[in-house]
Amino acid sequence: MSTARRQLLELLARKSFRLGEFKLSSGGTSDYYIDCRTATLDARGAQLSGQVFLEEIREQGWEPNAIGGLTMGADPLVVAVAVTSGTIHGFLVRKAEKQHGTGRRIEGFAEKGARVVIVDDVCTTGSSTVQAIEAAREFGFEIIGVMCLVEREEAHGRPDVEKAAAPAPFISIFTANEVRKEHLALNS
Repeated sequence: MSTARRQLLELLARKSFRLGEFKLSSGGTSDYYIDCRTATLDARGAQLSGQVFLEEIREQGWEPNAIGGLTMGADPLVVAVAVTSGTIHGFLVRKAEKQHGTGRRIEGFAEKGARVVIVDDVCTTGSSTVQAIEAAREFGFEIIGVMCLVEREEAHGRPDVEKAAAPAPFISIFTANEVRKEHLALNS
């Protein structure tokens, strides 16, 4: 594990992971909650996120024109990778088309046919990631990869994202179990 990846895992475990009883956006309940924004919006966390995602993109051999995802979880990741790379542009996917102005759903970089990577902060059911994939394809982007910072490993999450992403691969940087293990180690 690279130094940046290790530091990002520690930051997520310290700032983003909470034990307790939580209601999830999917409607289910969980004994833990991960709010990645507390880490990805942290100054050092943003640097680490950009570096780790960029390392993974390069390791996969992807050469994207842009990176994007569904607002709001993807927003800090998109900016971090764009700034860190200096060459990969960013775009955000709205949950619905704007009802005023240009009426767009894709904001930022918008070249049809461009090679893109879709990102998300936490994948539980995968519905946010799938929405971003569908909107990006509908716009005319070519999806070459899909990445998630933390995968909760729910029953349908990964299969649904993999099916929507295909033929592009889906990669998670960390699993919830890895973050939990680190959280427990730091707090023991």
